[in-house]
This record gives sequence, structure tokens and C-alpha cells, in this order.
Amino acid sequence: MKAKDLDKMFDNGQDVLDQVDLSKATRPNQKQKRVNVDFPIWMIQALDKESKRIGVPRQAIIKMWLSERIQHP
Repeated sequence: MKAKDLDKMFDNGQDVLDQVDLSKATRPNQKQKRVNVDFPIWMIQALDKESKRIGVPRQAIIKMWLSERIQHP
């Protein structure tokens, strides 16, 4: 199937998932790499307090804050 035919199906509200092999799907620039960062105890305590307040894990709040800072310097 050509891309323009797939676009047309999608634009017409048809289900196109049967036309796509999702087992090979990737998300560009989303590959993860583990890094180690050392934080002072007071910073970890502050992170834990804030993460508990908003109900997310510590790692999620670190990622969120870093993302905000990188995207909006």
C-alpha cells in the first residue's frame, strides 16, 4: 500500500492499524540510556517530598523537571 492510500484511509476515519506492522514500530529519539547522578541528601529529601505531594515516583519528577529546563532554558 502506498503512503498516500494509507493517508486517505486515515483521513476518511478508517481503521489503519491492520495495515501497519507495529512489531517493528520505533519512537525516534526515545531510546533510553541509564546514567548515574549523585545528589546531596537534602536534595533527595526535597525530591521525595515533592514527588509524594504530587503522587509520582522520584525518577518521574527528575525527568519532568529536566525536560522542562531543557525545552525552556
